[in-house]
Amino acid sequence: MPKAIRIHEYGGPEVLRYEEIDIPPPGEGEVRLRQRAIGVNFADIHTREGRYPLPFLPHPIGGEAMGVVETVGAGVTEFSPGDRVCYSTGGHALPRGAYAEARILPADRLVRLPDDIDDQTGAAIITKGVTAHYLLTDVYPVARGDTVLVHAAAGGVGSILVQWARHLGARVIGVTSTAEKAAAAEAAGCHHTIISTGEGIADRVRSLTGGEGVPVVYDAVGKDTFEESLRSLRPRGLLACYGTSSGPPPPLDLFRLNEMGSLYVTGAAYYWHVRDRETLLRRAADLFEVILSGAVEIPVNQRYALKDAATAHRDMENRRTIGMSVLLP
Repeated sequence: MPKAIRIHEYGGPEVLRYEEIDIPPPGEGEVRLRQRAIGVNFADIHTREGRYPLPFLPHPIGGEAMGVVETVGAGVTEFSPGDRVCYSTGGHALPRGAYAEARILPADRLVRLPDDIDDQTGAAIITKGVTAHYLLTDVYPVARGDTVLVHAAAGGVGSILVQWARHLGARVIGVTSTAEKAAAAEAAGCHHTIISTGEGIADRVRSLTGGEGVPVVYDAVGKDTFEESLRSLRPRGLLACYGTSSGPPPPLDLFRLNEMGSLYVTGAAYYWHVRDRETLLRRAADLFEVILSGAVEIPVNQRYALKDAATAHRDMENRRTIGMSVLLP
């Protein structure tokens, strides 16, 4: 029987159990996938802790992976056994459960992976790369000459945002937690970096923008950076909150947005930007194109055996990771 990482209760990394699971044959419109690599996201930690509740327990966790189609159910014509595919459960569009050797999935949420993108890259990019796509093209359409602020600039989504924004002609200011991560963010394309533990973020942003601030802040950190993000915006600027690695942002008095320059704040969730297959395939195609062109590189820097998922979570929670992390079944 295949194995998976399941939780029987919510809690710390110690609740992750490596155990056998039973997988039925694929039903109508479904495929059975033998997974080759699994992406690790901070959302998986939120699931483990109970912030993103599962429909029942015990239950596998995990939000993105790639694999090879083993069998297809009735009515599936787009995929055949042997096809390499990837997927994301972002926003719970699919049942979570990517931390597994094999699983059943609806065929209409799978994306065919180009031959020139390797397994581990394919596992790491769908959630993070598609998120970067909608942040840069829909939430705030970045134009040549814009200056953007990217928190967690050496992280998974952050490292893609930095490269892609620069490719679009933007000037990129990246925020990281350590000097090592600042070096990685600079290597990815940041024009300027700020170490969050060593200087005031907003003051530094103001000094880099002639006192004006930036039109957009991409913030995956949440509670610890929310105030500095608001203070970094120019009048009528947009704070795009797409993650909460430090916890949810504090309550906000909307009148403060008026006082600070008629600012905008949005919660930029994956699900609402990838609600149908056409949109998913369009965003994925743009992502694959920018990767294959060489404009965006995917740094898969941490690799763990599936059974060591708890170690992967501890490393991510303790800010010991740079770029992408994957689990290998």
